[in-house]
Amino acid sequence: MSVELKKDCRYALLVPTSMGARLTPDNGQPFHCGRRFTLQATSAETNVASVSSYLGLPVKVLTTFVKGSPIARFLKDDLAGRHMDVEGPEVDQGGPWGYRHQLNLADCGTGSRGPRVCNDRAGEVGRTLNVKDFDLERIFGREGVQIVHLSGLIAALSPETGTFCLEIARAAKKYGTRISFDLNHRASFWKGREKELRAIFHEIAGVADILVGNEEDFQLALGIEGPEAGGKGLGSKIDSFKGMIERAGKAYPNAKVFATTLREVVNANTHLWGALLAEGSRWHAIEPRQIGVVDRIGGGDAFVGGMLYAVLRGWEPEKWASFGWATGALVVTLLTDYAQPADEEQIWSIWEGNARVKR
Repeated sequence: MSVELKKDCRYALLVPTSMGARLTPDNGQPFHCGRRFTLQATSAETNVASVSSYLGLPVKVLTTFVKGSPIARFLKDDLAGRHMDVEGPEVDQGGPWGYRHQLNLADCGTGSRGPRVCNDRAGEVGRTLNVKDFDLERIFGREGVQIVHLSGLIAALSPETGTFCLEIARAAKKYGTRISFDLNHRASFWKGREKELRAIFHEIAGVADILVGNEEDFQLALGIEGPEAGGKGLGSKIDSFKGMIERAGKAYPNAKVFATTLREVVNANTHLWGALLAEGSRWHAIEPRQIGVVDRIGGGDAFVGGMLYAVLRGWEPEKWASFGWATGALVVTLLTDYAQPADEEQIWSIWEGNARVKR
C-alpha cells in the first residue's frame, strides 16, 4: 500500500473546518419559492469525515463557534450525533453586526431545473480560526492522528485560516500524520490574493500524501498546466487528466495519490457518476454509470470520505476508488449533504448495483 499510516493514534481522521447552517426548501422547490425549509449543519470537511465517523472510526473536528449562539448549540449537538469529537474556542459575537456562522441557501432542483446554491458568509466566525487556539503538539504528538484532511476552502477563508492550515500541515508532517488536501479552488476567495494563496497552497501540496481536485483546481490553485481543450467522452477525460497528474506528480513528488470525480448531468435527478484515482503509477478508473439523485450537494465530499475510509482500513488501492464512488452515490440519495452509511455492506451493495430489499 502506498500510504502507510501511523500506529497507536487516538484519531483516525482530523478535519479543520468552518461550520455553517444549510437551509433547503422542502419538496424540491426553488429557494425563492420555498415556504417551508429544512435546517441542517454543514461544512465540506465534516461531510468528508462523516463516512468514517458513522462507520465507527474516531474522528476529530477543529473549528470555532459563536459564544451563546443557538446556531452554535445546534451545530455542536449535530456533530456529537455524528459521533465526532469537537475542539475549538467560542468567540464573542461582538454585537448584532459581529460574528455568526455561515448560511448555505441551497435548493435541490428537480427534473430539468438544476439546483442553485447561495453562500452567505458575511461575518463568518470560521474566518477567525487561529493556530494559537489549538495545542498542535498535544493533538498530533501525544493524542496522534492517522490522516488530517485539509481543504482549500478553509485555507483561503482569511489570512488567519491560511496560516492555521499551514501550521496544521507542518505539525502533521513533523509527527508522521498523513495529509489529504482537497484543493477546492474558489475564485471569489482568491480575488486580489492570488500570490498569497498560491504560496500557501504550494506548501501544503508539497507535503500532502493525497491530492484531490478537478482540472480547474490543479490549474488555478497550483498552476499545473491543464488538459488540452476539446475531446468528448470518458476516454478523452482520462487521457487529459493523466497528463495533468503526471505534471503534478513531478511538481509535488511527495503525493502518492491523486483523485477526482467524473459527473455528467442528465437532469437534476439522474447523473452519470464516475471517478479516477492514480496511486503511484497505477490508475483506477470507474466509468460513469447512471445513479438516481435526490440532492447532488455533498457527492464529491462523500467520494473523498469513502476513499479516505478505505485507506484508513488498510484496503488494497483498487478498493479506494470503488468505495469512494459508492459513498458518493449514497449521499446524493439523502436529504443531508453528508453520508450516513448504515454499515460497509450498504456501501458495497451500491457498488455492486444491488438495490434489492434487505430484510
